[in-house]
Amino acid sequence: MPNKNSPLIEFDSVVKRFPGVVANDGVTFTIDKGTIHSLLGENGAGKTTLMNILYGLYQQDQGSIYLRGKEFQIESPTRAIELGIGMVHQHFKLVQNHTVAENIALGLPSASTIRPTTDIKRKLLELAGQYGLKVDPDAKIWQLSAGEKQRVEILRALYRGAKTLILDEPTSVLTPGETERLFTVLEDMKSEGRTIIFITHKLDEVMEISDVVTVLREGKVVDTVDTASTDKSELSQKMVGREVLFDLDKPSRERGQVTLEVQDLNALNDKRVEAINDLSFSVHEGEILGIAGVAGNGQRELAEVLTGLRKATSGKVLIDGEDMTNTTPRKVSDRNVAHIPEDRIHQGIVGDLTLKDNVILKGYRKEPFSKGLVIDYSLVDEHTRKIIEDFNIKVPDTNTPANLLSGGNIQRLILGREVSSNPKLIIASHPTYGLDVAAAEQIRQLLLEQKGRGVGILLISENLTEVTSISDRIAVLFEGKIMGTVESGELEREELGMLMAGTPLEELGRREESVKG
Repeated sequence: MPNKNSPLIEFDSVVKRFPGVVANDGVTFTIDKGTIHSLLGENGAGKTTLMNILYGLYQQDQGSIYLRGKEFQIESPTRAIELGIGMVHQHFKLVQNHTVAENIALGLPSASTIRPTTDIKRKLLELAGQYGLKVDPDAKIWQLSAGEKQRVEILRALYRGAKTLILDEPTSVLTPGETERLFTVLEDMKSEGRTIIFITHKLDEVMEISDVVTVLREGKVVDTVDTASTDKSELSQKMVGREVLFDLDKPSRERGQVTLEVQDLNALNDKRVEAINDLSFSVHEGEILGIAGVAGNGQRELAEVLTGLRKATSGKVLIDGEDMTNTTPRKVSDRNVAHIPEDRIHQGIVGDLTLKDNVILKGYRKEPFSKGLVIDYSLVDEHTRKIIEDFNIKVPDTNTPANLLSGGNIQRLILGREVSSNPKLIIASHPTYGLDVAAAEQIRQLLLEQKGRGVGILLISENLTEVTSISDRIAVLFEGKIMGTVESGELEREELGMLMAGTPLEELGRREESVKG
């Protein structure tokens, strides 16, 4: 029971169960006012579930929550907002066809029923100016970047009077520059006495932004420590229960034949604006070619053209010497091409289907799973169980709907499905996006193992550390053009950063090494 000098928030033995899973198992810790408190843990550790309870989306099965020393049962987000608690979800809760101001007005009791956005625009611009969260009140949500959408979510919470702000994986969709700007905003909020709960799995961010960190593992609190008194190595061990390898050994292997060749490729984005501009490169058997760049420079369009999901306007895509330009995703897959998509939820799985149905999405038409018109579900079940075991997917059984898995487990499921098909080429778009340090380590190690067995890999990632640590060569993309292609380790990070900002390689005083099959 809290005492007179109780903290702002106290979780006391909180338990939350779902069918087959205990998401929060006797969680007990406190959060002080005016601090940035990180909630750190692997995907599926129970971080978001716990904060959804604090925000009223779920109710705990056991235990208590105290606010300012008084026990509360927060039965809805409306009640949470009344108590000064706001939440910015990892997947934004905005209406795409409405304007920024209209999204702020939705569900706001004080909004006028005739012209609800008039007063809102004025106050919104005041808040935006106060915190440096620049946003156009009249812009439609679909027109905004991920960083701008996040600003809208934060402004909506502030508009509604949030004194405690929960941010769920807030940097997973941000560029490095946007992340730094967000951290500045959070520091300003803290200086005003607001409390920030920062859900993350990124150790660098924990060390940079938080005052206190609580580590969760498998639904239980492992420890709560002052950030200044710990380090990345100690936190990673608490988070996953073992030492995490931050530096992976790259297997040495001679490059084989060209498995993917791109010639003078051009394509448009969804707004019919040129996104890929005369791209030419090749990927060899037994090598990883990393595509580095800041988000929005043609990476998504490139992956979609290569996998048959988007049409090229000109140029060629050759897979094992065969022209596969503007073919179908099925035909690309039939050429032993594995695809780890950027959008794992909408392109990687069918959420309402079971794990075993998702495992055979690409192979249900073929042997050994299909015999005539009949699918051998006993074999499918056995195959799915092996993937679950080999890829450490935390799930009750093979009949669990895929949308009940955490982000890390969904990514492991996709990887298991794609790799089990024995591909010759892997196109991996942001394969560790949004994953914790242990899951990211496992996936990078898996890609290195695939390289070791002769698979060609195109790695598209905005994580420069990831690209430099496992790639053999690096091509830097800016506004749909390759600024330069270099051997891994040839350039310093600062020089790669200059390429990412649009400086061509030749202006760095170096000559690009061309590697052609």
